[in-house]
Amino acid sequence: MGVEIRENPVTDDEFEEMKQFVHDYLAASVEGEDDGGRMRWYPWHSADYRYNHILNVIDISTRIAEKEGANIDVVRVAALFHDISKLEVDQDVHAEAGARVAREYLKSHGNYPSSFIDEVCDSVRAHSYQGPLMDLPLETRCLIESDLLDKVGANGMALILLRMGYEARTHMDCSEMIDRILERGEDAIDRIESDSAESIAHQRLKRVRWFREWLVSEVAELEPDGVDHEER
Repeated sequence: MGVEIRENPVTDDEFEEMKQFVHDYLAASVEGEDDGGRMRWYPWHSADYRYNHILNVIDISTRIAEKEGANIDVVRVAALFHDISKLEVDQDVHAEAGARVAREYLKSHGNYPSSFIDEVCDSVRAHSYQGPLMDLPLETRCLIESDLLDKVGANGMALILLRMGYEARTHMDCSEMIDRILERGEDAIDRIESDSAESIAHQRLKRVRWFREWLVSEVAELEPDGVDHEER
């Protein structure tokens, strides 16, 4: 008998099992390393942070996929596996390594259609692609857009403030650091293609601009050069 192809290949219970696997895999990637693991010299480069980032990307990519008409199962499973190898290999090969882990897992757990496995692994492999997103399948675009958006907005500000504390920098440096979040968000808007992702990006950047305005108004001489950032 042939394998039955389900309209929705991944049940909620199966997805929860996948999430537990990814969580445990990330934790094992740094286990036993005295320095906390490769690339963990900043607080958020940890198994806990990486898993939280993955959950954020699942949430954002699922919302985008629903509005854009993408295959939601492909998108959410690819989002779950996209950074699974981030803590154990170099940055420039983590996408390829993650695709291999995803393929091995999906082939050994359940009877997922080969076409589904291929689409998931192709998206994981391509999520670090730096070219035009219109060159990619819709599901991969959803993943890349959500990966970009997780570092924009309030979450991006929280991460940059954590970095400042780790580097023993003061609130007088906040303006410069928050400008980096704005620049990252503007770069993201330039890359993303879907209307739903662009809407999320504009919402998040608006929050960053509000915070910056409040910061400038409360911290004396934060802008000694007289630069007017209201025009950004």
